[in-house]
Amino acid sequence: MSNPLRDMEKPDVIFCIGTNMTECHPVAATRLKKAIRNGAKMIVADPRHIGLSDMADINLQLRVGSDAALLLGMAHVIQREGLVDAGFIADRTAEAEAFLEHVKEFTPEWASEICGVDPALIEEAALLYGRAERGAIYYTLGITEHICGVDNVQSLCNLALMTGNIGREGTGINPMRGQNNIQGAGDVGAIPNNYPGFQPVTDPANQAKFAKAWGREVDLELGITKVRALEQAGDQIRAMLIDGENTLVTDPDRKHCEHALKSLDFLVVCDLFLTETAALADVVFPASGFGETDGTQTNTERRVQRLRKAVPPAGESKPDWWIVSQLAQRMGFKGFEYDSAKEVFNELCSLSGTYAGLNWDRIEFGEYQWPVPEDGHPGTPRLHEDSFINGRGIFKMIRYRDPAETIDDDYPVWLTTGRRLESYHSRTQTGRSSGIDYLLPEELLEVHPDDVSAWGIRDGGWVNMSSRRGSVRIRVKATKRSPRGTVFCSFSFNDVPVNVLTGSGYDPVTETAELKVCTVKIEVETETGGVAAD
Repeated sequence: MSNPLRDMEKPDVIFCIGTNMTECHPVAATRLKKAIRNGAKMIVADPRHIGLSDMADINLQLRVGSDAALLLGMAHVIQREGLVDAGFIADRTAEAEAFLEHVKEFTPEWASEICGVDPALIEEAALLYGRAERGAIYYTLGITEHICGVDNVQSLCNLALMTGNIGREGTGINPMRGQNNIQGAGDVGAIPNNYPGFQPVTDPANQAKFAKAWGREVDLELGITKVRALEQAGDQIRAMLIDGENTLVTDPDRKHCEHALKSLDFLVVCDLFLTETAALADVVFPASGFGETDGTQTNTERRVQRLRKAVPPAGESKPDWWIVSQLAQRMGFKGFEYDSAKEVFNELCSLSGTYAGLNWDRIEFGEYQWPVPEDGHPGTPRLHEDSFINGRGIFKMIRYRDPAETIDDDYPVWLTTGRRLESYHSRTQTGRSSGIDYLLPEELLEVHPDDVSAWGIRDGGWVNMSSRRGSVRIRVKATKRSPRGTVFCSFSFNDVPVNVLTGSGYDPVTETAELKVCTVKIEVETETGGVAAD
């Protein structure tokens, strides 16, 4: 996030796209509600009618996978109406002239043909955001889990750069992280192209720095993503360690994923519970929970926080850092002789410029948002206030691309997936709560009432939903939250393994799976247990 969470109360125009915030980030969403009560206007773009839609001044119910077209249409209007911030563009951006010429061809009428939103609504949204004194953008996985996820994010950056809505209070580009320490995981180097502190692994200076710190040679090439690791399982990769992730439930194309894990010679899983993935493992290390562990977490606004053990670990469970450290030592690796989470964190601070001004003792009682580049620095709640780290903000020339699959006669229905307020992710933890089971006892397929009638299915009845990769049996819920021709469900329930269906493509840059859109067919379950075509 470029801006702190407290800035969510400060915009005069809020643009939420691909984020079902009231269900996925309900605490943060209260800040947006406060901003609206104080007079802020809100634009919401989502394929479904979500909770935010009820609060929106402009609701853009677009076709799944068409975000880039909508954003290009908005950029066209902002350029055409002269709502660009010429001073900001001249002082702080690059490639602006080419970009402003580029977007002239993407009219609201063109965008409407793709995304299904009325051209007048696209114009209205663009004018509202373009005229804002403080316009803030919020997004989540509804934008990124597409084959064009990078294009979508860069399109949002283009809007902010055009209008100068970045580097100031109540503005910015603000991704809401999907889990409590996702930001921290990236910070410490749990991504294949960076050392801790987002330092590129291909930079010779970084290679020398980490080789010296760790007392050994370091890899000189980029690592691989999980997508590639699963593709190589059983071939180039013979063993795998999965820590804190229920891969079998949350990853796309479940059959492919299960085959990959079973192809390994040896699988190790670290987790709190015996998940579906852990059940496939040769060895399971029981990990301790957040209340049983000392450590740190870095949240969605880059706030570094102490995590303090409240109770002893259950049974023989241990902190994840201890498990990895002991495993590495017993495999003969040097440099893993840690005695505490404090030692691990202080090493991070010594090697990462964004954490350089921090240490374990300083964060004991203080609150800091990185970058904290030196001792005594107060932290950086708001990024890009005076300049961009790499010099200038660069406009990107984006064009629309269809999803990896589009509807046809064989698979005529769009499926999009997401999370629900009552449960969390793969339900590894929330699925063990009887209270949550009472609120959400099963997964349901949300279908527009007109489609329920047209397809010959019934509210509360069972259907088989199939894609080119597999099929699941699921109960129908008639609701106008889903538009005609699009159905929705979460991936949380293992007895409705929705990710059997997904996985038709990946973003070429990040290799993020297109979990948010695939094409399916809906077949009515007959009394004999078979199916009849819709």
